Amino acid sequence: MRLAVAAPPDLVQAAARFRETVRVVAGPGDTLQTVFGEAEGLPVRAVLPPVRPEALGDLAFNQAHGTRFPYVAGEMANGISTTDLVVAAARTGLLGFYGAAGLSAQRVNRAILDIRARVGDRANWGVNLVRQPGDPSAEARMVDMLIRHQVPAVSLSGYTEPTADLVRLAATGLRSGPDGEVVRRTRLMVKVSGSAAARAFLVPPPADLLIRLAVEGQITSAEAALVAVVPLVTDITVEAGGAGQTSSLPLVSVLPRVMDARDRLFAGPGRSATVRIGVGGGLGTPQSVAAAFACGAAYVVTGSVNQACVESGISPQAKEMLARADVADFGPAPAADRFERGGLVQVLRAGTSFGSRAALLYQVYERYDGLEDVPEQLLVQLEQSVLGATIGAVWEEVRHYWSKRDASQLARAQAEPKHLMALVFRWYLGRSSWWAITGARTRQDDFQLWSGPALGAFNQWTAGSFLADPGERTVAEVGRNLLEGAGMVTRAQQLRVLGVPMPPGAFHYVPRRLVHA
Repeated sequence: MRLAVAAPPDLVQAAARFRETVRVVAGPGDTLQTVFGEAEGLPVRAVLPPVRPEALGDLAFNQAHGTRFPYVAGEMANGISTTDLVVAAARTGLLGFYGAAGLSAQRVNRAILDIRARVGDRANWGVNLVRQPGDPSAEARMVDMLIRHQVPAVSLSGYTEPTADLVRLAATGLRSGPDGEVVRRTRLMVKVSGSAAARAFLVPPPADLLIRLAVEGQITSAEAALVAVVPLVTDITVEAGGAGQTSSLPLVSVLPRVMDARDRLFAGPGRSATVRIGVGGGLGTPQSVAAAFACGAAYVVTGSVNQACVESGISPQAKEMLARADVADFGPAPAADRFERGGLVQVLRAGTSFGSRAALLYQVYERYDGLEDVPEQLLVQLEQSVLGATIGAVWEEVRHYWSKRDASQLARAQAEPKHLMALVFRWYLGRSSWWAITGARTRQDDFQLWSGPALGAFNQWTAGSFLADPGERTVAEVGRNLLEGAGMVTRAQQLRVLGVPMPPGAFHYVPRRLVHA
């Protein structure tokens, strides 16, 4: 069979009209052509039904979370994922999470009340919960708040195994449905970077943990019985090649491994895979979103692209910096919460010196056993060129902060000079994020902006369109355009598989206004 002779613009339209049924027919000379509507007697080789962005992922995800689309606007710490962002996502039919990490319990409490008041009965919103091994009481208080407010969805970060408070969150409010199924009050989504970490959440919680919680009265015996027969979480998000603390492994390598681990676990008569597997990290263009769904992702989670949105909680000048970034303008830097272990986070490097300055602090930390061992000249350099304050002034702020949050850190610093040095250096890492949030003009060169190449790719894709303007980047327009574009890319690939020679333009979706259009 010869290839289609249809002109490239017609084939681009065949991809762009992905919401319509298209027929691939044998035209004159046995060529392949695309036809919308009736084929008028031509031999039909294939019929492609409409591609609906709503159905690119697992429809069970939409049903469970009350969304229209299988799309999550992921949380960004320190309230960068604001209540406005969560509300906008929910009203658009997406699932949005509030970035509670790093915030006081009082602020998170106010945020939950604000979101609930604005979204009404919608269930497509939630709050993130970050593992805090160094402060288990803070984790317990956060879980208490989530249970008290009956937050419908919780996104879990930093967990490698179940904790007592996590199991308590999963079990509280469980009940039996009319058909005997277990109905959850709180849906848990956990982030993992590989199949080994996923296995701990694909099964029910450990029996000894359930017994202890029931004996202590933290959950009822009925709740313990129900949570013992279902996986701990409803959804697993595979982090691949993204910003922040995500895995550097590519999507095409890590996602299939986690899905295979899930499928093997649930294989057998009468068993079904009830845990959905989604993907986050590196998703900044329609092509990447389409690729995630093509690999079998039940849903997608975006991060970097939302930080540049109108509703995000960073300063206007920080959003301008992000909007100018290219794919290669990002790199690793020491992470504040994992500084002493050499943990890294991916940040914007163009237009800010944070990455190099944070790296210098870690080099000094690795080399010396305490501040008193650091040469005087180097200390002066750190004060003038990095910290922007004297060591003494920084320590006073550090001491005040930890005296209210966790006094044991100060006791340890008294006994361990190296830990004192780490706390002083971590002050810079923590403050640099807040400088970007508040827009401290005198510290713009120190802005720490968690982001990755996905945003650079997004900027390239949207160049010349209305989404090139940071003031037009709403979470709704960004999400809808990524999904619509993924629909077009999916249709173009369907046609190509059938033998229709699709031109490159068929895989390029131009952003357009979709919300309230």
